[in-house]
Amino acid sequence: MHTTSETELMLKGYGLTTAKFLYHLPDHPHLLQSFVWQLYDVAPEFPALYRFIDFWRDTLDGPLHSVRFTHRRLVAPSEWRNVTGELVLH
Repeated sequence: MHTTSETELMLKGYGLTTAKFLYHLPDHPHLLQSFVWQLYDVAPEFPALYRFIDFWRDTLDGPLHSVRFTHRRLVAPSEWRNVTGELVLH
């Protein structure tokens, strides 16, 4: 399986998505617990975030109360350039 480096993902338009989940505890539904999730994802579709929310609803017992997220592109393709030469001074 080929893993893509974080730099390659950023150059392909991915940005860092951070989500804060508030969910009800299964044994104490009146209490809320928080969980922070972070992954590189593509805005505005957010396929990785929606896959995780679907996984949560299908697999975990604590029902979601709310999800707040933020997304930030750390490097844009136009901000990176390939340097082909090097100048060395002694």
